[in-house]
Amino acid sequence: MTAPQLSRQPDDLPFDADPKKSFTLPARFYTDPSIFKQERKAIFFRTWHYAGHVSQVAEPGMYLTTRIHDQNLFVTRAKDGCLHGFFNVCAHRGHELLTGTGKKNIITCPYHAWAYDFDGRLVRARNSENVAGFNKCDFSLKPVQVEVFCGLVLVNLDPNAVPFSQQMASLEDEIRQYLPRVDDLAFAQRDTYQVEANWKVLVDNFLECYHCAPAHKDFVDLVDMNSYRTITHKRYSSQCAAAPRTNKSNAFEFEPGDVDFGYAGFFVWPNFTIWIYPGEPNLSVLQMNPDQPETCIEYQDWFTLNGQVTKQLQDAIDYQKDVLQPEDIGLCESVQRGLNSLGYNQGRFIVDEGMTELSEHAVHHFQTMVAEALSAKLESE
Repeated sequence: MTAPQLSRQPDDLPFDADPKKSFTLPARFYTDPSIFKQERKAIFFRTWHYAGHVSQVAEPGMYLTTRIHDQNLFVTRAKDGCLHGFFNVCAHRGHELLTGTGKKNIITCPYHAWAYDFDGRLVRARNSENVAGFNKCDFSLKPVQVEVFCGLVLVNLDPNAVPFSQQMASLEDEIRQYLPRVDDLAFAQRDTYQVEANWKVLVDNFLECYHCAPAHKDFVDLVDMNSYRTITHKRYSSQCAAAPRTNKSNAFEFEPGDVDFGYAGFFVWPNFTIWIYPGEPNLSVLQMNPDQPETCIEYQDWFTLNGQVTKQLQDAIDYQKDVLQPEDIGLCESVQRGLNSLGYNQGRFIVDEGMTELSEHAVHHFQTMVAEALSAKLESE
């Protein structure tokens, strides 16, 4: 294996295929508007994107909206029970069709009232019967790929993309090992965060626990760090702790339940993470959505049994929202400011032989995927 060949600048140190020898990606990957623009097509328009949960589109006529970079999309369930994904734009003059989530009898454009069925067919265009040669079949909504994975709804702008389940191989088995009742979960709530950092800074931060002891006292109190290990796969990585330290941690208290290990987290290329906390059955998705080169919008969606939030789960959600997320956001925003410093360009990965909880090999794994996606573009400049 060789490292991706990136265009070099005079002060760049080598990004090596071996994480034990490698320096990190140069700072410009997190600040340069031209790289941010290249990521749009090279990464986000070619990969699977988390859009929501199947419980949000459980019945015909239900829909949810989402965005991939600057592209607005929606997913809906048709009358025959099938899920469909479309670009969220009217075929007439480009007005957006839907916002948020909800349920409708028909999709009607707010601008000129063109109406579409949930399979994307145009069913009504006012006054079009008086237009010579007008054919409704020419104005169906433009589709995107849709897939359901462990209850998560995923979309992809690439019509030739390899199915998500095939790309992620053993990820479903891992999730079901930790959470056998994943199919019984439903959407409970969404928390939104505006972060003054490049989306990759947040992913980097998720992928290592080298910072956990100095920065996340309550998390370290919750999780047995001696059993915490991160394993990288082709397009995802898992980081799990075998057992909680105690069920009465400073983070939150819980009774033994369906989720009896300490913590399970999964990074899914390119920009979302899956969390499972101990106690009652629960799963959350934290997604890092690029906004500008140095800003990001994070969504954290929570899924519980029947969408109900018990006292124990509310405590876990509050810990995430009020403690862990502010800690991480503060760290990431400080890093982003530092990446703009004239005194910094690259650091060195800390990777030990045992790839313990202090190892940053999963950050290197992610940065390698970024470099691979962008290298052809960068080399041709």
